[in-house]
Amino acid sequence: MLKTSELVSGYGKVPILHGVDVEIKKGEIVSVIGRNGVGKSTFIKTVIGLNLVMKGSITYKDVPVSKKQPYERAWLGMGYVPQGHMVFPQLTVEENLLMGEQINKKSTQKPDYNFIYDCFPILRERRFQKAGTMSGGQQAMLSIARVLTGNPEMILLDEPTEGVQPNIVDSIGEIILKINEELGVTVLIVEQHLGLIQSVSQRGYAMDKGTIIESLTREQIDDYEYIKKFLAI
Repeated sequence: MLKTSELVSGYGKVPILHGVDVEIKKGEIVSVIGRNGVGKSTFIKTVIGLNLVMKGSITYKDVPVSKKQPYERAWLGMGYVPQGHMVFPQLTVEENLLMGEQINKKSTQKPDYNFIYDCFPILRERRFQKAGTMSGGQQAMLSIARVLTGNPEMILLDEPTEGVQPNIVDSIGEIILKINEELGVTVLIVEQHLGLIQSVSQRGYAMDKGTIIESLTREQIDDYEYIKKFLAI
């Protein structure tokens, strides 16, 4: 589904990623973990096209996408949930969801709003409320719901638990599993929250200083003593 090979990227002329090799199969949930500042968000932004590829390549569904614009990658079925949620604060919940339909406008499949509202009942209740007045956890839910209206085949999640209260972190984990199991959506998640990583990941990659330093099995992810060394300061 997704493959990066010797990927180098960064900001301006300064590389942050140094030869990142990642491969994700259709239907998997894969985490990229690591401490703050190791390049995780840079990686996911490069995959969606917000950062330029300096060297190496990105292939999505056997299509080279390194030189494609973010909207072109979206048209191929790649959805992106940004760090900080980035909802449209002056638009209502319903209007935010309608904006999400533009993500993959070449899809002939209509959004399944019943499924989306079943996943996020609070959004049904608050659909006429301005998104900017909602809590951080509710905005996190809205950002995930919004990407679903574009019918993505793969979702890129950048720190979805940032600023989210613990009970909603659990709900987000359940929703990620439901999206994967019932819709068959492939998930790449960049995250530091160990509980979420362990609850959803089938396998993962550990990153440090802009490189992948280890490929992680499900058993290794479940081993608290083993996995915490990649997250501890």
